[in-house]
Amino acid sequence: MEITKDIRYIGVNDHEIDLFEGQYEVPLGMAYNSYVILDEKVAVMDTVDGEFIQEWLENLEAALGGRTPDYLIIHHMEPDHSAGITALLARYPDTILVGSQKAFAFLDQFYGPVGTRRPVKNGQELCLGAHTLTFLTAPMVHWPEVLMSCDKKDRVLFSADAFGKFGANDVEDPEGWACEARRYYFGIVGKFGGQVQRVLGALSGLDIATICPLHGPVLTGDLGYYLDLYDKWSSYTPEEPGVAVAYTSVYGHTRAAAELLGSLLEAGGVKVALMDLAREDIYECVEDAFRYDRLVLASTTYNGGVFPVMREFIEHLTERGYQNRTVAFLENGTWAPMAAKTMRGLLEGMKDLRLLEETVTIRSAMTETDEKAIAALAEALLGKTEEPEPEAPVLRRWVCTVCGYVYEGERLPEDFTCPLCMQDASVFEPMED
Repeated sequence: MEITKDIRYIGVNDHEIDLFEGQYEVPLGMAYNSYVILDEKVAVMDTVDGEFIQEWLENLEAALGGRTPDYLIIHHMEPDHSAGITALLARYPDTILVGSQKAFAFLDQFYGPVGTRRPVKNGQELCLGAHTLTFLTAPMVHWPEVLMSCDKKDRVLFSADAFGKFGANDVEDPEGWACEARRYYFGIVGKFGGQVQRVLGALSGLDIATICPLHGPVLTGDLGYYLDLYDKWSSYTPEEPGVAVAYTSVYGHTRAAAELLGSLLEAGGVKVALMDLAREDIYECVEDAFRYDRLVLASTTYNGGVFPVMREFIEHLTERGYQNRTVAFLENGTWAPMAAKTMRGLLEGMKDLRLLEETVTIRSAMTETDEKAIAALAEALLGKTEEPEPEAPVLRRWVCTVCGYVYEGERLPEDFTCPLCMQDASVFEPMED
């Protein structure tokens, strides 16, 4: 496939995969994208998953038309993009590997001391002839070694895993780009919103007409649509008004309460996503929790606490920095309702969450009194859109110069240790607002 006159797509589609990264369901398959720039010098952009190396090499050979690669650009070292490195070097041994210094450390770990290497840093350029690649470091989007590169001539951004989505490229996604891109983002990249924001700031100064990610379709046309969504997702800004109602139920009573609440909210003109956590893809549920500005957690009490899958769901949210939303609670318990207290405790420490006081407590089956309490909770949730959004506190930010981790607070503690690369506070620098 031709991206531009000199840039060709040589990736592959995977229709056999059941779980991406061993956990994400991918009913539409998966794409492993690779590209080649044909200029005075030839640059191959990444490889593919190990199951598809032969197909990829055939695609590469057809695109080369008898030429040989001068460079292999390593944007990301995860094996679904790097597994073909040694096979490429076996066929084209003079190819120079170009990547970050951290990428080469990972290269040694995966494949040993292979290849001739050219490390590059942020802002460095590589001239291919008419095309010049400018490199942009993107640590923790979503591994610490990640590079992006931008071709000045054709205004093409090679974005690594950013702007990727689930699904093979030869399968039409009936829901469009955003749905599976959102699930992909919050499942895989969502924890690193600060790092994504930093990269988006750098990209704002570039002239880009096309985005070539490592998964999903090549993006053209109105790039502002994709950039705006990534800005909202990475700043933890709700994408649209609505209520995600996540529930667990053993005998159907908590489900009935959640369904009643959902119907009242919909009657009030609000979009509702009703989610049975035990039966639905947990990452679809995480996606909806981040999509909307309000969330209801409705759970049975279980072993003096909360139902296991509800605990798992909340931990998925907190692990990804859930914030800037309103959360309400509904609990059920026959003799000692404790789910709401447990769920509140699991959310302690999350910033900019508004936890409603109007907790609904059901004892076994709903009564008329419970139905009135649920109606009152619906009114409280519907009133959220009429209240002014509280201003977020202004915090200073420091960035780790080793891995890109961003710390927010009034000050950086002297004894702070980076949770990603374990370096001390001396490697952090203040970020300008």
